[in-house]
Amino acid sequence: MAPVFHPTAGGPGPQPAEGGRSRRRDRTSGGRRVVEIQPIPPGRMLAVYLLLCAALLGLAGRLAWLQVVQGPKLQARARAIQTLSITPIGKRRTIVDRMGRVVALDEERYTLWAHPRYFNLPGDEPQQIRPPADVVEKLSVVLARPAGELLQTIGNRRSGVRLATGLDPETAHRVKQLGISGLDLEAYPQRVYPQGQLFANVVGFLNLERVAQAGLEQSRDRDLRRQEVTLSMRRGADGTPLPEGLQAGALYGDDLRLQLTIDARLQQVAQQALIKQVKQWKAKRGAALVMNARNGEILALASTPSYDPNRFWKYNPGLFREWSVQDLYEPGSTFKPINLALALQEKAIRPDERVNDVGRLNIGGWPIFNHDHRANGVIDFPTVLQVSSNVGMVKAMGHVKRDRFWHWLHTLGIDDVPDTDLPGAVAGQLKSRGEFLSAPIEPAVASFGQGFSLTPLKLLQLHGMLANGGRLVSPHITRGLRSGEALASTGAPSGVQLLDPKVTRTVVDWMETVVQTGSGKGMRIPGYRIAGKTGTAQKARNGIYIPGARICSFVAILPVENPGYVVLVVVDEPQGGNAYGSTVALPVARQIAEALLVIEKVPPSQPVTRRPARPATS
Repeated sequence: MAPVFHPTAGGPGPQPAEGGRSRRRDRTSGGRRVVEIQPIPPGRMLAVYLLLCAALLGLAGRLAWLQVVQGPKLQARARAIQTLSITPIGKRRTIVDRMGRVVALDEERYTLWAHPRYFNLPGDEPQQIRPPADVVEKLSVVLARPAGELLQTIGNRRSGVRLATGLDPETAHRVKQLGISGLDLEAYPQRVYPQGQLFANVVGFLNLERVAQAGLEQSRDRDLRRQEVTLSMRRGADGTPLPEGLQAGALYGDDLRLQLTIDARLQQVAQQALIKQVKQWKAKRGAALVMNARNGEILALASTPSYDPNRFWKYNPGLFREWSVQDLYEPGSTFKPINLALALQEKAIRPDERVNDVGRLNIGGWPIFNHDHRANGVIDFPTVLQVSSNVGMVKAMGHVKRDRFWHWLHTLGIDDVPDTDLPGAVAGQLKSRGEFLSAPIEPAVASFGQGFSLTPLKLLQLHGMLANGGRLVSPHITRGLRSGEALASTGAPSGVQLLDPKVTRTVVDWMETVVQTGSGKGMRIPGYRIAGKTGTAQKARNGIYIPGARICSFVAILPVENPGYVVLVVVDEPQGGNAYGSTVALPVARQIAEALLVIEKVPPSQPVTRRPARPATS
């Protein structure tokens, strides 16, 4: 390689050195340093080339590994970071009464968890860990609990400490505003019953694990579960939710509500009147039912004693069942109008016919007598109901063939489960056809409502048949699911025609005389025509009548000129010698009827004559 020379200004060029070799010169003034370029070995060039090729191959391999092998996994992790998932907390649908008043609803509640190993207050260094005393000092004010109590709860535990449960949304919001790291709020739904005991016997409750235990909560559990799905939304780098990925209808909220036929106002009147009467007569229990005779809607179903579904654990589990739907009893005299309708339907008796009440009969060796042991002589059928004559009923129903009598009792569904949405409804008990036909005493006692048993609900349904012109309707307490604030209107008339309307019209007129001049005189309401029947039946257990135990009842149909409603009150085992249907059950039925006429805006049957006001005296 030829030597390289860098000429300098103001001087001769360099001279070749001896031996033909070049030299490096440094001038002491105004010169530059001359560096001799050395040749690069070929092996080094090859090594660098191979190293670069290996690096490119490594990058290509790594890229292929990320794209092909780990691509789906990394993509899933990216989607998880970019996607906001909103999981529903499992709320149930609201229950409302016929006017939209809330009966049961889910409210959001929170459980507060503490993790002391992460305690950090706003403004602290990210890695700083605060002692629990600093946190509970601020938290105690929000929770309204002593700081010492919270410290004792935390103890020496480092994580997963439950400090409080059942926090309302307002309190939870104040906890969030504290901005304390290490506090975690867990949302959950809590079933709340704003009406307390008023609807407990009908609606039931959920236990602490949100499992339905009684009432409609249990029987309509599937209908009360909201249709909820997990909602996934994309979000931007700052966490803002984006509409990307949402499908049509994804944001739709299930706002369906289960609407009842029961009116909270009438339910309140019925329960208060019933509680007062049961307490006064020291009775075991009582029930009051009101039904729209035309469509079977239950407007009130109250019973006592009851319980608070918000604190169900404090009560005897025996109270969780509605006995007026699930317990059987012998209806006694309140069944007499039903039997007279059957006899008229069979044309076994005529409306103008009379019977001779001799006060006592002997049927198959068994004595039958009136409740007062008195003979009433020759009386018509309205009087039979007025004085509640057992002997008169035996003679009237004696004209009905036994097989037809049993056939009608079976056709009315005495021994069948009523067609109803009331949870737990049971069938009554009726003697077999062979036993009923072979033993003369069976149709005799059945004529005045004993020897068979049914529920108060079934008796209400049968009197609804009398009020509805012989059409048997299905009693029910729900109108179905409705969206938002929408409410269903009153249901259309329904039912299966079993009796001649003329027959039921005649019997209802006879029942009106019971209120006008008979044992139901206490039911008279000025201006309104009301039909009714008292009942005082012996109570049986395991086929044996319990001495001194009785069930008092009263049933009313109103208004007589256009029957639309049936009221039934049953009081179990009232104490006292004067405990009868007219003294125990009738006063409750009257209070309910007065409220019913006002709530349903029923016009008077006839003008009410008012006494002229007396002039004021000084």
